[in-house]
Amino acid sequence: MSPIKVGIMGAGFAADFHAHAYRRLGHLDVELVAVAATSMESARAFCRRHHVPRAFDSAEALLACDEIDLVDLSVPNALHEPLAIAAANAGKHIICEKPLTGYFGGPDAASPVGHTPKSIMRREAIASAQRILDAVERNGIKCMVAENWLYSPPIVKAARLARASGGTIMEIRARECHSGSHARYAKDWAQAGGGAILRLASHPICAALWFKQQEGVQRDGAPIGVASVTAEMGDLSRVPSFLQEAPHHMVDDWHDVENWATVLLTFGDGTRAVIQASDIVLGGMEDTLDLLLSNCRIKCDLTHSGAVRAFAPTGDVFADEYIMEKVSTKAGWSYPSFDEEYLLGYPQEIEDFVQCVVSDREPRSTARLGLDVVRVIYAAYQSAEEGRRIDLA
Repeated sequence: MSPIKVGIMGAGFAADFHAHAYRRLGHLDVELVAVAATSMESARAFCRRHHVPRAFDSAEALLACDEIDLVDLSVPNALHEPLAIAAANAGKHIICEKPLTGYFGGPDAASPVGHTPKSIMRREAIASAQRILDAVERNGIKCMVAENWLYSPPIVKAARLARASGGTIMEIRARECHSGSHARYAKDWAQAGGGAILRLASHPICAALWFKQQEGVQRDGAPIGVASVTAEMGDLSRVPSFLQEAPHHMVDDWHDVENWATVLLTFGDGTRAVIQASDIVLGGMEDTLDLLLSNCRIKCDLTHSGAVRAFAPTGDVFADEYIMEKVSTKAGWSYPSFDEEYLLGYPQEIEDFVQCVVSDREPRSTARLGLDVVRVIYAAYQSAEEGRRIDLA
């Protein structure tokens, strides 16, 4: 077969991760041939960093490139739906960064957008996800959601252990936390589609949904879905005593999004998942998942694995050597990641997606699962706003 030729839309943080992943697929015939960014300067800088031959300053120009088979959407969340639909209509397979889509405003939006009633957001976000799925089906192409947790080696091994045990997953406890995003768009609902629940909790929510779906299929031939959602959320950077402190060691300039959330999922079989997302946690990225089964317990730590630990009396000892994502100091004890991209599953997800295009099969992280995640996320927003459980049945 001819090589699978990929065009990336976006030239920022996520696009860099994906470009590194494509370079690690030496055993697959795949080529990163183009990038599109909001400015030609950004696109050309990306090309220099990753040895990509062609740069475009518009999505339209990239989609018009006939040689591209697969479009990688590493762009702000608000652009996911229009670019995914445009790519589908152009006959290009799609990798879409998580979440699949969300609510970013519209005719019924408040000002700022984050003050819009969450029941409206929920309705419109689900409709947005459905429009993407409809376009994908109509054009006969594949849409894969870049949910790296499902490809992380600890999660993959946990899934094998859970399957081998044959036990019931009674409870899932999962969290993603750090000290906050510095991306400007992440602080405004109109661009991000939400705060910690959407930006961070989408990872553990997706994993929890996937584990219960797999359990149901294995035992009964049908996935186990979410029956109801209950949530609490808030912007804890508004706490009066924190505002009086200086300096602030975490991001403190959120606009209309939350930076802390706890979500309780009740599944159709009565089991539970507790999901936490927070931008007020110091000490680097914290990604954990704990499976409590009827006959065993499985704990996953994607970030503070302890395979390597290091101590330095001052932060300059390790100079420019990378430690881990979101760590604010290299002083004291730290957990240097020996291969952060691999442990977080970035090369593995990209490999699966390319193989799906080559072999015409479904990925582990499907657009349908992405729609399920959107349903849960916006039910959580509605629950927190209205102070009640939201039934999904």
